[in-house]
Amino acid sequence: MDLHYDFYIGATPEQVWHVLVSDEGVSAIFWGCTIRSSFQVGDELAYVGPGNDGDQTVHVYGKLLEFEPNRIISYLEHPGPSYYENHAELETRVTITLEPVGQCTKLTLMNDQWTKDHPSYANTSNHWPMILSNIKTYAETGKTLDLGF
Repeated sequence: MDLHYDFYIGATPEQVWHVLVSDEGVSAIFWGCTIRSSFQVGDELAYVGPGNDGDQTVHVYGKLLEFEPNRIISYLEHPGPSYYENHAELETRVTITLEPVGQCTKLTLMNDQWTKDHPSYANTSNHWPMILSNIKTYAETGKTLDLGF
């Protein structure tokens, strides 16, 4: 049930990291969202942007588990309140690691620890490859893919 992806990106870990945590990068790869976090382990984290509840829709929220710039970000996440009434009971863990490989960066994403019968699993398994492709394209070219959204 774990989702695991490896992507090789023609950019440095610092460039890829910038895409993952800067307002500019997050907005580009997550369709206008921002990431709200102090980036202190144990603190809250949320992806907020246009959606069901207007421009301030909370798409996912949770707690930061690990944060080492240019290397790893890991967090527990829940779907936003507008998605499911029992959103607080639904949980999964996302871990993204960056590793230099030659003149590239290997990005590994592991999305695991899914709550049993999590209703977002199928949608998430379809969207991660698009998001990761956007990260790769944006880090390499400064542009995102036109995925029709």
